[in-house]
Amino acid sequence: MVPKFSLLAEQGTYSELKKKQGLFSKLLEEMNSQRRQSENAEEEEPASVRKRKSTMTVDEKSKDGDGQGAKLVQKEQVMMGRVKKSVYVMYFKAMRLINAIGFFGFFLAHYAATMLRSMWLSDWSNDNTLRVERPSNLTVETRLVVYGAIGGFEVILLLLTFIFLTLGTVRASYGLHAPLIGALLRAPIGFFDVTPIGRIINRLARDLDVIDKMADSLRQLTQSMLHVLMILVLVSFSTPIFLLAAPPLIIGYYLVMKYFIPTARQIKRMESVNRSPILSLFGEVIQGVSSIRAFGKTSVVRQQMMHRVDRFIRCRYMTVSGNRWLATRLELLGNTTVFFASLCGTLSAKYFDLSPGMVGLSVSYALTITEVLNMAVRMLSEIETNIVSVERVKEYHNIPPEADWVTEPGPRRDWPENGAISLHQYEMRYRDGLPLVLKGIDLEIDGGLKIGIIGRTGSGKSSLTLALLRMIEAANGYIEIDGTRTDQIGLHQLREKIAIIPQEPVLFSGTLRFNLDPFNRHSDEQIWKALDSCQLKAFVSSQSDKLDFHVSEGGKNMSVGERQLLCLGRAILRGGKLLILDEATASVDVATDAVVQSAVRKHFPTTTILAIAHRLDTVADYDRILVMDDGRVAEFDSPAVLLQNKSSLYSQLVDRSKRSIISS
Repeated sequence: MVPKFSLLAEQGTYSELKKKQGLFSKLLEEMNSQRRQSENAEEEEPASVRKRKSTMTVDEKSKDGDGQGAKLVQKEQVMMGRVKKSVYVMYFKAMRLINAIGFFGFFLAHYAATMLRSMWLSDWSNDNTLRVERPSNLTVETRLVVYGAIGGFEVILLLLTFIFLTLGTVRASYGLHAPLIGALLRAPIGFFDVTPIGRIINRLARDLDVIDKMADSLRQLTQSMLHVLMILVLVSFSTPIFLLAAPPLIIGYYLVMKYFIPTARQIKRMESVNRSPILSLFGEVIQGVSSIRAFGKTSVVRQQMMHRVDRFIRCRYMTVSGNRWLATRLELLGNTTVFFASLCGTLSAKYFDLSPGMVGLSVSYALTITEVLNMAVRMLSEIETNIVSVERVKEYHNIPPEADWVTEPGPRRDWPENGAISLHQYEMRYRDGLPLVLKGIDLEIDGGLKIGIIGRTGSGKSSLTLALLRMIEAANGYIEIDGTRTDQIGLHQLREKIAIIPQEPVLFSGTLRFNLDPFNRHSDEQIWKALDSCQLKAFVSSQSDKLDFHVSEGGKNMSVGERQLLCLGRAILRGGKLLILDEATASVDVATDAVVQSAVRKHFPTTTILAIAHRLDTVADYDRILVMDDGRVAEFDSPAVLLQNKSSLYSQLVDRSKRSIISS
């Protein structure tokens, strides 16, 4: 089926439509012509180029392929050993010291009031039992009032505890999330080249979720520790003989914790690392689900996902097994503690004349110690393992940022005036350890010239535009625009002066007005003029919302040609003295290509244009042709001069392209 203007123009089999010599046949001919020219311009190399490449020595090849930088995605590092104290300090700093002190202080006061209330109740019980021997001057009403007052004071202290805990939780989450987002937004492009999206999502989703819940684990740990302390104080106060049995029990708990926590902590680290590949694959499947189904690779992707999930489940299984191991031993130690507390209470009542109320209080608290100690050890191990999430977030806090966005003093207000570009011994590599992709480039481009950049794949065409935008910093040398060094001004100050129409249209979810003018610098009249210039006015006018027409993420509700024309309209609105066309018409048909070329010539007559070309005819009338080869400037002159020299790379590419068209 061949659609045209939302109507069905032709329908039939491939051979039928080809014989018909209609619209389908014309489209097929255009596509084949584009493919041949693209291959000739980028892939096919003249004999002189192949000869130069064949002289590369074995040592050079080895140097290019070896080294740490040669591997694009590095294996995620798994930390070993105890979590550093600086990680804990970082969490409590994010929580703010006043919130931490308020939480611990009021929680301690709350448990002191709880212990006082229990002792007051015990004394009241003794008063009823020993009323004849030791008459009390306190009435029942007085005891009730005091008991109620202590209980009310407990409630107030607990309320203040939770207020400080809530404030601390919010501050800790914000204090760790904001620098993480800031570090990611300031990270250089190279970071995203070597970091799978799953690792980033893992930290922004799972690790921050753990951090959000860690304050509650801290509360439960503090509550359990204070409860244990209260029990030990009460039991030791009522039955001092229990102090003889306490040290061995404490040593037993310490040994269990010392054995369990390092194992649980490392399993938690492995679990976090093995979750990232699952998230990465999940994101890749969402983006490429159509291709996966089209090529029948559903079973392959399913096997990959099962393999990654299996590795993750192994860690989860070990976590559950470790918790069962811990529970068994804590139960044994807790029952031993209850046994000794009951034994000491019985002996104290018989031989040391301990009051029945204190014996009952001692035993009742001792009966709860198993549960409380289990909770304390479990929360301690949970915090020790969950603090790994803070450790992982801290790792991304330290991402080396790209250069400053704005510098003072910045460039002149009217900079650039002409758009003249100068490269001085410029060299660039994508990462440390990788070979240079731009090698000692010396180039002078006068303002207002239209430069067509051609060369084979990997010759450095796109790298040159990345260098101009400072997406990748220079390894050596520098670039000047109208006499101002680009490495001495802020990134925003540089990039806002350069318009670009990329090969893959970049559109955001939002209104059409927002995609054309994201900073609201232009009136509706100017936007309509830009739409008219890129021949989108009719399309936008046909929409009910006009300029408020909703563009979906990536422009999926628009055709590829319409997306590219929208990017052209954005460049027309921005204007300026520098325009980059990064194979802007590689993915569109000939008609759209003609619209783009016509609009560029009309609206950027005095602008310096750098056009990376995949079709030689699109830059044949440009002022200069820049031929890149192996990261170097092979040729730079007008098309007429280069064509006169039959041995030039440009002349050979043009001849090869003509022969391919004639032979077809």
